[in-house]
Amino acid sequence: MTALAHRELADGSPPLDVLRWAYESFPRVVIVASFQAESSVLIDLAARIRPDVRVLTLDTGRLPQETFDIIDRLRDRYAIEVEVVSPDAADLAAMVGSHGVNLFYRSPDQRRLCCDVRKSRPLARALGGYDAWVTGVRREQAATRAHTPVVAPDPQHDGLVKIAPLASWSKDQVWAYIRANDVPYHALYERGYTSIGCQPCTRATVAGEDERAGRWWWEQGEVKECGLHWTGPTSSEAAS
Repeated sequence: MTALAHRELADGSPPLDVLRWAYESFPRVVIVASFQAESSVLIDLAARIRPDVRVLTLDTGRLPQETFDIIDRLRDRYAIEVEVVSPDAADLAAMVGSHGVNLFYRSPDQRRLCCDVRKSRPLARALGGYDAWVTGVRREQAATRAHTPVVAPDPQHDGLVKIAPLASWSKDQVWAYIRANDVPYHALYERGYTSIGCQPCTRATVAGEDERAGRWWWEQGEVKECGLHWTGPTSSEAAS
């Protein structure tokens, strides 16, 4: 991967071109999908390039039923395989045994522990067989994501490259693509959700709220990140 390739992609190449470059540059590429709107767009784009699109998702054990419904809809629509990765049973048992099932409500540190056990550790294990992974992160989503590169080495997963084809897209562009191409999307968007994660940790938002305000809404002054895409300061004040 050359410096020129980095620069060309970072300068606003269309997401389809970024994905095509990724598949040409790396033998083992996987889309890590949360099955929010961005995941739907990425899967639709990737299916235009190749038939054997690899998709990986994290089943935290606390997802809403609507997430499983959209997984099945996209699997059927594009005839793709979706690798569903779960937390390590021993890690989960140790955490719940020490802190309870709903530890995330007790403190930001315990919420981050839950995210680590249910998301970060399983992802790290699952990415072991790949060279690069594709994410739907966009810069507009949050201050913590404002400088997301389109392509960069992933310091959290040594030896891998992290690719964000939609980094420069707005929410309006995502939804315009979905409507123009009749792409299936998560049902909770119709109920006022603007960011969708685990069921007990996500609520709908209201007019004027930040896109990720419905995530861990009971926390005050904390970064609205689970750790998959942010390893910096954990309070909003420090991150700004």
